[in-house]
Amino acid sequence: MAERRVNVGWAEGLHARPASIFVRAATAAGVPVTIAKTGGTPVNAASMLAVLGLGAQGGEEIILTCDAEGADTALDRLAKLVSEGLEELPETV
Repeated sequence: MAERRVNVGWAEGLHARPASIFVRAATAAGVPVTIAKTGGTPVNAASMLAVLGLGAQGGEEIILTCDAEGADTALDRLAKLVSEGLEELPETV
């Protein structure tokens, strides 16, 4: 299982707009990805309600995991998005 640990780069955390950006990117990844706070229960990264339910704050560590072919590429892209607090997923990553 591939895993990435990153700190949330959005000052407001994974709430409203940042959560929406992240969920769209996770859905577009085409592989099942989970997201969890350190020590928490993993949830579906493609579910807006599940991501909002995490209550991840800015600067807090989250864990992204995937156990599918192409996991490393998908997780690298999502980790960059989250850690840098980007407004959209970069195509070059």
